[in-house]
Formats: sequence, structure tokens, C-alpha cells
Amino acid sequence: MPVPPKSREPRAPRPTTAYAFDRALLVRAMGILLLVNGVVVFGVAALTVVASVSGLVLSVVVVLAALVLVTAGTWLGRMRTMVRFDDDGYQVRVLRGAGVKQARWRDVEDVVTTTSAGQDCVVLRLRDGRTTTIPLGVLEGSRQVFVDDLRSRLDRGHGYRRLR
Repeated sequence: MPVPPKSREPRAPRPTTAYAFDRALLVRAMGILLLVNGVVVFGVAALTVVASVSGLVLSVVVVLAALVLVTAGTWLGRMRTMVRFDDDGYQVRVLRGAGVKQARWRDVEDVVTTTSAGQDCVVLRLRDGRTTTIPLGVLEGSRQVFVDDLRSRLDRGHGYRRLR
């Protein structure tokens, strides 16, 4: 008598996880922007006094500096999420030089760690030879949690189960 095949129940979808830029990095970027804006406004104010440039020019520069600060603050707030994992694959945002910005887990051939420019990085190598490089030093939170989540999602995407 033939044995019926084991039924495989579909796994419940896991929630999407997002990994953010380190807050200290974002605060430093905002600090640099504030410093540059302050120098520009101070320079224009000095020109107004010394070169008898009209007060209207100073007012315009101050308004533009405020607009730059608001825009940059909004942009820095939106770029907070750096890497997003879901059941289908991954997506990398904002990182220049990361390589492939998104791919499915099935397209990932293997994952290696390396050091690039003095930073520990995770490199996802795809089947077609392209790569995605994620620097661990700019991530907020534990590196181990990130790597464990990456490993479990990659295993799940390939249909592997961990032995206990």
C-alpha cells in the first residue's frame, strides 16, 4: 500500500524587518549641515554690514538657509531605514556603492563577510555574479541580530531548515 506524501503546510509569513542607520551617524550629518548653514548666514550677515549689501539679501539668505534645514531634516528622517527584509527578498536604500539594491532570496547564491575601507561588511553574492555590500558599522542595533535574521530569511527563501 503506497504511503501518501506528507502534506507541507504553508508557513505563515514573517513580518518585514527593517534595519536603520545608526542615530549617531544621522546626528553628525545634521550637525555638519547646521554648521555649514551657520557659516553661510554669518558670511552673508558680515557682507551686509561691511559691503553695505541690502538687508533684503540677508533676509533671503536666512529664509533659504531655513528651507535647506527643513528639507535636510525631512530627508534625513526619511532615509532612516537602510535595509529591509521580507519573505521574498531584501531591499537596500540610500547606500551609495552598495551594488544591487534589491533581489529575491532565491537569487542569492551565498553570503560572505569582508572588510571594506576599514568597515566590516556583509556581501550578498547573487547567482548572476553581481553583489550587494552592506556595511555593518552604520547599522543601528546588534550586528548579530542582523546577521541571524539575514541567515534565517536566506535559509527560508531557499527552503532550508536548520538542524537543532
